[in-house]
Amino acid sequence: MSIIELSTRIAAPVERCFDLARSIDLHLHSNAATGEQAVRGVTTGLLGADEEVTWRARHFGMWRELTSRMTVFDPPGHFRDSMARGPFKRFDHDHFFTPEGGGTLMVDRYDFELGYGPVGRRIDELLLRPHFERFLARRNRALKEVAESDEWRSFLTADRGPDRERVA
Repeated sequence: MSIIELSTRIAAPVERCFDLARSIDLHLHSNAATGEQAVRGVTTGLLGADEEVTWRARHFGMWRELTSRMTVFDPPGHFRDSMARGPFKRFDHDHFFTPEGGGTLMVDRYDFELGYGPVGRRIDELLLRPHFERFLARRNRALKEVAESDEWRSFLTADRGPDRERVA
C-alpha cells in the first residue's frame, strides 16, 4: 500500500478549484505527454457524483486503461474518485479543498495498492510511487496555472456542463 499526499496553494476561489479538479478536459490538457484519452463514460465536461470515466494512457511504455468512479461528492470541499476497473488491487484519489487567505489549499491524497504481495509492494515503492508523484505534481501545476489565469473559463463554460459527451 502506498499513500501520496501533495498540497498546492492556488490564488483562486475554492469552487473554481473544485470544478477544475473534476474537469475531464483539464485532466487531458495537463497529461498530454502520456497521450491520455477519455474513452468511455463521461469523456468531456465535469465528472459528477456516481459517474465514471475510463482513461486510456501510456505509462511505462505500455497502454493501460483504468475506469474511475466518483464515489464521494461533497462540493466544494471534497471528492473521491476510486478505481472501478483497472490494473490495481485498490486505487483511491481524494481531493480536498479549503479556503485559505483569499485562495484555496488543495490537497490530493493518492492511496493505492498494486497487489501481487511483496513483489507488488516493491514495484509500488520503486516505480509507481515516484511516477505518480511526478504525474500528480504536473497535473496540479497545470490546474494552478489555469485557475489563476483567465484560461479557467475555457474549461468551465456552460457548454462543458450537464450536456457533456458520454461514450458507452
